[in-house]
Amino acid sequence: MTLKVATAQFAPTTDKAHNLTQIRGLVHKAVGEGAELVVFPEYSTFTNSIIDESFVESAEPLDGKTVTEVRRISADNGVAVILGVNEPDGHGRMFNTLVAINNGEIQATYRKVHLYDAFGVKESAVVTAGPLTQPELMEINGFRIGMQTCYDLRFPEVSRTLVDAGADVLALPAEWVPGPLKEFHWTALLRARAIENTVYVAAADQSAPTGVGHSAIVDPMGISVAMIADGTGLAQAEINRERIDQVRQTNPALGMRRFQVTPKD
Repeated sequence: MTLKVATAQFAPTTDKAHNLTQIRGLVHKAVGEGAELVVFPEYSTFTNSIIDESFVESAEPLDGKTVTEVRRISADNGVAVILGVNEPDGHGRMFNTLVAINNGEIQATYRKVHLYDAFGVKESAVVTAGPLTQPELMEINGFRIGMQTCYDLRFPEVSRTLVDAGADVLALPAEWVPGPLKEFHWTALLRARAIENTVYVAAADQSAPTGVGHSAIVDPMGISVAMIADGTGLAQAEINRERIDQVRQTNPALGMRRFQVTPKD
């Protein structure tokens, strides 16, 4: 059992039409190279250099024009797409939302629960944290894909909750903001989440100047089987059920756990 995955890296702007053109082009290229799932960054449809009210002003419901166009891109190319969008919360703010679309249909959503109030940034000024609900998973070719966003990577409980729900692959869209040691943190944490959960991680970051880049696909032993540097492009790899089973036989850590994850509030 296999699944061909691509992580798509680019630098979204405040121009939604331009961002959709970028998304369309990267999907077309990925599908041309055999991809069945394409993972895009956080805030793919609108990004400003600072988190401010412009994010809220840009927000659209999931049945709005922007997500509808992404659904059309997915359907036209016969491919699954995961990306980050700005969604109104109904109270004058917004959710930082991930949408999983397969052949034009929304199969799962995720609203970021750990907001980026760190390293001098305060995402919670305009974003509402998502509810602590049972994870929604996308299923493709027998693989179950769970979703988490950027700063969530620093909280291992998020990944473990997804794996406990049955995820074999963690899709991780991000805008991992550049700064001292940030690239090191990004790559180290991606490997850690893969190793400790014995799953694949498909991580899509924004490229420079808004992200550190280095989007990657990491296997259950923590090996980066595909990676991009800091520009626009794709990292592609075929993930394999046999590899997951083999790693879990060698390292049965999931079955040996003596603790479970419980919500804090």
